[in-house]
Amino acid sequence: MGQVLEEVRQAAEAARSAVDAMAAASDEAVDAALVAIADALRAESERILEANAADLEAATDLTGALRDRLRLDAERLAAIEAQVRALAGLPQLPDEGEVREHSGLRVAERRIPIGVVGANYEARPNVTVDVASQLIKSRNTGVLRTGGAAIRTSIACVDLAIAPGLAAAGLPREAVQIVRTPDRAAAEALVSIPDLIRLVILRGSGPTTAHLADIGARHGTRILAHAEGGGVLYLDRSCEESRATGLVRESLDRLGVCNRLNLLLIQNDVYEPLLEAILPVLDDVGVAPSLPPHDHPLGKEWATDEGNEAHVTIAPVGGPEEAADVANEVTSGLAAAVAGDDPAAAEAFLGRYRGTGAFWNASTRWLDGFKLLQAPETGINVDRVPGPRGPVTYRDLYLRQWRVVPAASAQPERAAAAAGSGHQ
Repeated sequence: MGQVLEEVRQAAEAARSAVDAMAAASDEAVDAALVAIADALRAESERILEANAADLEAATDLTGALRDRLRLDAERLAAIEAQVRALAGLPQLPDEGEVREHSGLRVAERRIPIGVVGANYEARPNVTVDVASQLIKSRNTGVLRTGGAAIRTSIACVDLAIAPGLAAAGLPREAVQIVRTPDRAAAEALVSIPDLIRLVILRGSGPTTAHLADIGARHGTRILAHAEGGGVLYLDRSCEESRATGLVRESLDRLGVCNRLNLLLIQNDVYEPLLEAILPVLDDVGVAPSLPPHDHPLGKEWATDEGNEAHVTIAPVGGPEEAADVANEVTSGLAAAVAGDDPAAAEAFLGRYRGTGAFWNASTRWLDGFKLLQAPETGINVDRVPGPRGPVTYRDLYLRQWRVVPAASAQPERAAAAAGSGHQ
């Protein structure tokens, strides 16, 4: 642990050396860096894909769904590039938010960068670019640590695209660091140095995230966690068969992601006919149904059950209120959708559901930073407390500062008083 901790500390110190320069960066420089990163992802695509091929070759123990999360190809890399370009085109948040004036004072809410932000996430190369781009857009610096299976690809993205892109825009290439050891102790080190890393974003399995959050709490490190997921889809009695099958297919396009369909609830009156229509769709996409009686918790998240990802739980319910109650009680509260043509049923479901994302006739796959907000995400926060909830983007990665100065109406009097007292 000692050597690994020192490696992480060195990365954090390098990122800290860039804090002031990033905080002072202009909008133009920040967006130019993102464009340069996108350009480099394209120019260096061959070498990045070679690194990914080496990761895939070494990852002999991964299941099919986890290999799919790890895999890059030309199309996926082009999509990552396009997202970075789109992010460059999004407006920056204003430095100043709500303003009040009273008692001769101007009270303003200011947005200031956090500083060094850590991130520990699953073996998905796209997340390296997603998190780095959000940190750059929000003028923060960062230390990234990915699962060992994706380390070659992630290092290639940092060394061949992210660092050169920052430098091309006149920003410090040290602003984004990548932990270069696959040792899992690096994750524990990341949450153990609050003197250098003020906030750590945690993604991954529930047990792993809980373990790291506990270590972070004992060291005084602030944590923003994204662990459990699992989308819910409720099919109302007013749902047409074509809509039901279409949403099921759309919701299962990828199995290793948190917002995929995990629990399918069907209203009792239409349970048998809709189930009969849906089973061939599941078979076609290679997913097995888990039907009643279930030998597992109803909200079991299949995406994190290695080797069993290709499952979806199906159960009957009495109506929209019961479906919302089930989603509230047995799932993480990530996202739930209602499908049907009855507005009253849809409103009954949406009004009762308390999760992070609520959808009507749309897949829970929409709970994604880029799809929902046109910005890549650092993760999806499902905490039931005030703060950033849902996809966390550059719009959330700041600290609030209250700035109090003399109100404009009071400044002439202050200036006159200063002049009269001899202070210039």
